[in-house]
Amino acid sequence: MEEKKLDLNSIIGFILIFGILIWIMYQNQPSEVTIAAEKAKKEQVGKQEKANQLVAPQAAVEPVIVAAGDTLQLAKAQKTLGSFAYSAMLPSAKEDFTTIENELVKLKIANKGGYIVEATLKSFEKFKKGSGQLVELIKDNNADLNIQLQTSDNRTLNTKDLYFEPNLTKVGEDQILSMKLKAGANEFLEYKYVLKPKEYRVGFDLRSQGLNKVLNTAKPLDLEWNLKSFRNEKSVSYENRYAEVHYEYEDGKTNYVGQGQEKEETPVKVSYIAFKQHFFTSILLTDKPFEKSKLQSNNLILDETVDTTFTKQFKASVPLAFNNGEIDYKMSWYFGPSDYKTLKAYDKNLEKVIPLGWGIFGWINKFIFIPLFGFLSSYIAYGVAIIIFTILIKIAMSPITYKSFLSQAKMKVLRPEITELGEKFKKDAMKKQQETMKLYNKAGVNPMAGCIPALIQIPFMYASFQFFPSAFELRQKSFLWADDLSSFDQVIKLPFHIPLYGDHISLFPVLASIAIFFYMKMTSGDQQMAAPQQEGMPDMAKMMKYMIYISPVMMLIFFNSYGAGLSLYNFISNLITIGIMFVIKNYIVDSEKIHAQIQENKLKEPKKQGKFQQKLQEVMEQAEAQKAKDKKK
Repeated sequence: MEEKKLDLNSIIGFILIFGILIWIMYQNQPSEVTIAAEKAKKEQVGKQEKANQLVAPQAAVEPVIVAAGDTLQLAKAQKTLGSFAYSAMLPSAKEDFTTIENELVKLKIANKGGYIVEATLKSFEKFKKGSGQLVELIKDNNADLNIQLQTSDNRTLNTKDLYFEPNLTKVGEDQILSMKLKAGANEFLEYKYVLKPKEYRVGFDLRSQGLNKVLNTAKPLDLEWNLKSFRNEKSVSYENRYAEVHYEYEDGKTNYVGQGQEKEETPVKVSYIAFKQHFFTSILLTDKPFEKSKLQSNNLILDETVDTTFTKQFKASVPLAFNNGEIDYKMSWYFGPSDYKTLKAYDKNLEKVIPLGWGIFGWINKFIFIPLFGFLSSYIAYGVAIIIFTILIKIAMSPITYKSFLSQAKMKVLRPEITELGEKFKKDAMKKQQETMKLYNKAGVNPMAGCIPALIQIPFMYASFQFFPSAFELRQKSFLWADDLSSFDQVIKLPFHIPLYGDHISLFPVLASIAIFFYMKMTSGDQQMAAPQQEGMPDMAKMMKYMIYISPVMMLIFFNSYGAGLSLYNFISNLITIGIMFVIKNYIVDSEKIHAQIQENKLKEPKKQGKFQQKLQEVMEQAEAQKAKDKKK
């Protein structure tokens, strides 16, 4: 009985596929060394803070909030704040808030600092559907906005410590909230928020009036925006993998800061900054680009069993340039879902914050996956839409599958003759290679024809790894036993944690692993190219046989914590591929006809070689001639 061996094309394909798989899974993961270092750093900082509290006396702080008519307190405030003490005399100089909201968002703005202290998305729940907890991007002081004011007498004031005067008006259905930090009756810094109906985006105009008399306008003001992103999804580690800072710079270019500890970028001419979580994002946009910026991201999840509240610490620092002694920026905030269609509708390049992949991978997602899946899911349930989507993709790819299998079948027919050449020229590897190439050419067989179709399918596989984790539509959509297609489909909760695997068993990855096992058994057995083993490669061939068992285990481990939608896609994809291969083998490709055709081709004039084959043939002939020449010497 013929020994089953994994063919060269399968080996190349599997190495490429699992290389990409490992890269996808672990490109964003911090190393154990980094995690340990960060833990030690945190512990050291905590100990130092406690020591400081015990040893250092609490610093006296002069009050900045004063009641009108309180001369003593006002004098202290004036000493501290200079001209901005005017704001401390206003009725608004107290801990109070103003709320603006529409059908989609609810924003709460504080008098102190004039910034948004709560941003609630009214249509989405955190963790799971029915939890009753709305998604809150900003709450409990997890974010702040501050502008450092440099006074003309060289003092530094922070707007987050000062009190703004609110004035809420309505123009039609638009809500307009003016927050003014006053240095006099007609001298102020203003934040103006404009919220329209059915919008996630809120206008944010930032301007000054008359402050050139109070502030040092020789250099720009520093605006700082900080946010600790709350966990909103079932798996904190999976959510954290897709939390990062994105930005647009230099007239339309986009990039991101990256994952891990203390990541930093300093792009110039920045037109938007996005603090992106997995399925939600907070974005600051500006019509007049910031000349420079400092963007930072720091991973807050060092131990996913303990660090379960926040995912990342985001920071942005940008300069606000003076124009004729005043500040004037037309900006806006976006607090909403990281949904491709929603973001694209703003025509501001915001959809680039969604990681669809670069180059051809992004094109496949934008022009094939997103339109097709969007069309299907608008008519049928999301789980069924994934199945039909997968069927259509595999049917479209079936001609490539057919070409690959046909090439393998031709190579299998030629195996006896190739084996014979191997025995004949056992001691002359160069001659054996030359004769093998001549046989391929004479029989009209291209040894690369089976590998190329497999490579063509790789971009679609990688695109799916980008598409499904980014598909906002799948969030909290159920199918069969999976209550959320954007998260893992746990069927058994384990009483312990398995390294790399987790503390639960997801069923769709189990099914996908079984399907890929049978697919690999099929391709490595009956449909192998059957190329003879090269000298020095027997151990490698034996090792590759283990891939039949290793590959399903790898899929089982890596996909256990991934979204159920991606696992469902891979399960259905492998099932369909097995079916297509079965049909091709048993009802389309006839080995006897292929053998007859090859024999007929041998009687014809050899097919003209391609440039690559000609060049390869020339190189081998030159090497053979040199070898003969060396023997004569």
